[in-house]
Amino acid sequence: MKILIIILVLAIAGVAGYSWLSLHWAYSTGERAGFVQKLSKKGWFCKTWEGEMAMVTMPGTVSEKFYFTVLDDAIAAKINASLGKRVAMHFEQHKWLPSSCFGDTEYFVDSVQVTE
Repeated sequence: MKILIIILVLAIAGVAGYSWLSLHWAYSTGERAGFVQKLSKKGWFCKTWEGEMAMVTMPGTVSEKFYFTVLDDAIAAKINASLGKRVAMHFEQHKWLPSSCFGDTEYFVDSVQVTE
């Protein structure tokens, strides 16, 4: 019984450590620019802001979609205020998150700026 408890505690500590590491270590960072098409708060238990941005390289070409997650309500409010305008978003990519409770995508936006 004692060994089972030790194994259970080590397993929980391992999952917690892995979750912390995957959330605090960014695989990549960068910026993307385009027009936000959609931003909504989603989730059954863990509510996160999920969005979609159209990145257009030249007028008349097919746009590429960038799906992103926003954890901060203040950043989500800035994005909502800039709907219909061209924006530049700074993001961090976090790979292999253990649960979709942290967000539906691996791209987490941490700042947004309206561009001309």
